Order: sequence, then structure tokens, then C-alpha cells
Amino acid sequence: MTRIAAVRGALPPNRYPQAEITDTFARICLPPGTDRRLLDRVHTAARVGHRNLVLPLDQYAKLDGFGMANEIFIEAAVDLGAEAVGAALDAAGLTPGDVDMIMFTSVTGIAAPSVDARLVGRLGLRPDVKRVPVFGLGCVAGAAGIARLHDYLRGWPGHVAVLLSVELCSLTLQRGDATPVNLVASGLFGDGAAAVVTCGAERAAGPGPTVVATRSHLYPDSESVMGWDVSDTGFRVVLDTSVPDVVRTYLADDVHGFLGDHGLTTRDVTAWVCHPGGPKVLESVAETLDLPDGALDLTWRSLEANGNLSSSSVLHVLRDTLALRPPPPGSPGLLIAMGPGFCSELVLLRW
Repeated sequence: MTRIAAVRGALPPNRYPQAEITDTFARICLPPGTDRRLLDRVHTAARVGHRNLVLPLDQYAKLDGFGMANEIFIEAAVDLGAEAVGAALDAAGLTPGDVDMIMFTSVTGIAAPSVDARLVGRLGLRPDVKRVPVFGLGCVAGAAGIARLHDYLRGWPGHVAVLLSVELCSLTLQRGDATPVNLVASGLFGDGAAAVVTCGAERAAGPGPTVVATRSHLYPDSESVMGWDVSDTGFRVVLDTSVPDVVRTYLADDVHGFLGDHGLTTRDVTAWVCHPGGPKVLESVAETLDLPDGALDLTWRSLEANGNLSSSSVLHVLRDTLALRPPPPGSPGLLIAMGPGFCSELVLLRW
């Protein structure tokens, strides 16, 4: 089995309370004279207390198009990625030279050479390291990334594989756009990174949880539920109000079927590592799975502390689970994320 040897997060240095972000983004997003009561309501409803941003707040009004935003993305992604991967390798007791494969995922910027390539010299990774840059999975990519590392390590059980996620959602903010979806995004999403170090079965001795199995599900006729419209001003968010309904329609069957294939039920799961997609999504997850009170406490805590970090968020919740609430040894856990497609990814863990 694949072992998760270490998980570490990294956040940009500019941290603000939600109210301060709301005031600044109101001036950026709303045309002059626009009533800001809707923006205030959606920012409050997001249940986000603070967020870290890649830029100081006063710099967002100066962003001049997608080109400038993407240049900032590349520079900051390399810096945050180096911090997260370096910390995760240190925590795992490994060196950059031990890494055989690195997967990089983001949906908030693009780079060629990719960010993982730019990190090879920066971190001292081997020149023969296998690189897999991934774009387009969005919020699901933290879970899907672990699942694909598991697939790789089943074929290369003596290898070490690293997943790096960097999401700088604030760079996609649309100026002068008072549409409800832009206002929701401006109140929910934050910036951050996370890295996961995994080891194959031949070098899997250690205290971290193991990956038992994974499952993907792409839902029918749901391409328009979540994603990007790419415009002259960059990535314009697509976020349909039907997301909680899609969760209620499909997730319970997915989870019950997946667990049942391994002789388990939801009552056997000792840790629910869930992506903090937003309050309505989390309420739908808890409701449709009939979770006990407190099952998603660490996910709610992550949402309040940092907002939704897209693919990095579920990895921050995994890190917090390992550090703050490690389940009993040998017990099962389930990591869940959903994203554009619309799709879900489930990862069965054994602690």
C-alpha cells in the first residue's frame, strides 16, 4: 500500500480578516454607485473568518489583465511550492534527491515550463525526476492527486512520489463584475499551497496512514456546474447554484458503494477528510451521508481559518487531521473532494 509520509501547507504572508477583504473587494468588483448589500450578505454567508492573499490588498486594483496576474502566479507558485515541498520532505525524513516523481496541480494559473520544472533546480530534485503537471481538476485535485500517486506507486513500489498543489484564487478576481457568482467567489476562495509526500509499499514503513483504494466518479450532464470561462480578463468563475443538489443526488451512493466494496459502512469511518467547498456544500455532505455531529469539524475549521483553497484545501484538512485528531491505529478514514466535471474523488485510508 501507499503510505502518506507527510503533509505540509504553505500560505502567502498577507493575512486579512474577512471584513477588510470585503471592503476592498467591494470597491474593485462593484461599479460606482452599486448597492453592496448583496456582496456583504454572500461574504458573511461564506463563514470565512480570515484569508491569506498572494498580494497586499491595495495591489488588487492595480492588476492589469490576465498577463500580469499570471506572471504573479508563476513567481508566487514557485516560492510557495518550494516552501511546501521542502517542509514536507523534511517532515518525512527524506531529501529532494529521494523524489522519483512530482505531480503539480493548479487551476488558477498556467506556466510553461511548468511550476514543477522550475522547482527542480530550486529544490535540488534529480534531473531524471518524473514530472506530471495537471491543470483543470480544480477543487477535486487534492484528492485526485493522492489517488493518482497511489496508482503510480503500485507500479513503482520502491519509489517516493510528491503531490504539490498551489492555488492563488485571488488572482482570478474579476474587476467591475457585480454578478452573483463573482461576488460569491470573492468571498469564499483564498490562496495557499500544500505538499504531500507518499512512499510505495517497499519503503512504506512509518507512522503515516496508508491508501487502501480510490474511486472516481464523473457525473452526467454536469459540465456547466463548475469551472472557468476564459476571457480577455482571465479566468472567470463558473459556479452553479446546483452544486449542493448534485452532492445530494450522487454522493451517498458513491460513498456507500465504495465503502461496501471494502466491507465497511459510514459508521466504521473514524476520520472524514472533506474538502471545504463552502457552507451549503458541507451541509449537503453531512446531511446526505448522515454524519455524526462533529465529523466535519476540521473541515469547518479550515474554511473559517483560510477560506476555500481549491485543490489545496483538502490537503490542509488532511494535515490537520494528522496533527490534531489522529484516529486510532488500524481504523479507516475517507478523504473526499469534488470539482469541475462535475465529479468526485474518494480515497480510502487506513490509519
